[in-house]
Amino acid sequence: MTRQRLPDFLQSIGFIAWWPLWLLAVLLPFGRSAELGTLLCLVGIVVAFCRDRATWHGDHAVRLFFALLACYAGAALVSSFAAVMPSKSWSTTAGFLRYVPLGLYAAYALRSARSLHGFYAALAVVIAFWVLDAWMQMLTGWSLRGHAEPERISGLFGADDPKLGPTLAVLSPFLLWTARQHGGRWGLIVVFLLLLGPVLLSGSRSAWIGFGVVTLVFIWREAGSPLRFLAVCVACGVALLTAGGIAWKTSTRFDARMQRTLMVFSGNEQSINEAATGRLDIWHTGLRMIEARPLFGVGVRGFRYAYPHYAPANDHFMVAENCGDGVGACHPHQLVMEVLAETGIAGMLLWLAGVAVAVRAWRRAGKAARAAAFPITVSLGAMLFPINSHLAFYSAWWGLLFAWLLGLWCAALFAVRKESGDGT
Repeated sequence: MTRQRLPDFLQSIGFIAWWPLWLLAVLLPFGRSAELGTLLCLVGIVVAFCRDRATWHGDHAVRLFFALLACYAGAALVSSFAAVMPSKSWSTTAGFLRYVPLGLYAAYALRSARSLHGFYAALAVVIAFWVLDAWMQMLTGWSLRGHAEPERISGLFGADDPKLGPTLAVLSPFLLWTARQHGGRWGLIVVFLLLLGPVLLSGSRSAWIGFGVVTLVFIWREAGSPLRFLAVCVACGVALLTAGGIAWKTSTRFDARMQRTLMVFSGNEQSINEAATGRLDIWHTGLRMIEARPLFGVGVRGFRYAYPHYAPANDHFMVAENCGDGVGACHPHQLVMEVLAETGIAGMLLWLAGVAVAVRAWRRAGKAARAAAFPITVSLGAMLFPINSHLAFYSAWWGLLFAWLLGLWCAALFAVRKESGDGT
């Protein structure tokens, strides 16, 4: 491609418009620096609004995003009035305003199937780079961010940040979808196997479950019938067992995680709790919080501050762990527990209302729109899958990723309709 044609090509795939959204993903391994993408989206909104004030007038994607964000932020808002740490809860709630530019800018930048597919492909390149760096760390012990931890690989996220596995699991649909589009089923299989190694050796069992959800959805999409689905599941099961067996025999990191995981079958509560890395202690304490404050919870991001008041004196996290400004566990490590303990029944009802709004929008969007939004839908499904452990959904980093995906999903549902002139 000649130098003269390159700007035309970038314009044709929408790069000039959506690169701030893409930059946010590029910066995800570097912590809060990903907020730069949010800032650039805000700048882009201001510029677009100055050019055309009617840009988002009546935009269905924007209205859907605001409805979903209202449920997410509304749960935090109602919990803040009776929070155990009001300053933390109110500052967290106020911080959700920075998510507004993500939804607005996504609706503006991803207005056609071509720009959406160009964005998917560019995002797949980013994730592929993470995967290649992770493989380099698996084979040599080093990545571009340094040496791996003894128990897990961390890739570009760095040895002190164990988010590689969960993030790869959640964002893997973009890479798998792109591989399927450009490489057919063989491309999909190759990319699946390349993703499998880093996900397994990341040492995150929540990543294993999340990637399993993604795998099942893609198998169902490819199979076309229940019988084929079962057959492919068996084949993938054999591949997983083979890969797991090889990793178990060759990787001390994977062996350590599996030895801890297998303790769940010992039958006693202490071993199960150790296999779950102390999660049972956290969840027991969380249940006490829910019982004591059922309506509005302890306040969003107040779990760590309330923990000492509800945990027994010999609690593992009270004795051995120091987490941030308070003593105890940082967060519940489970989505349903987090919503109920921190925002109460009121917050859970708002979350369920958000799910109902999203399902209704998805069902009414039409087959073409659902196909266009497929990778993001699967990503959100893996992220929100309730039978798993989770990062904190109201934390700055994971919450940003969640809001970013919500904005992309709302835009994707209406991108095809806008291009055909059926949407506003």
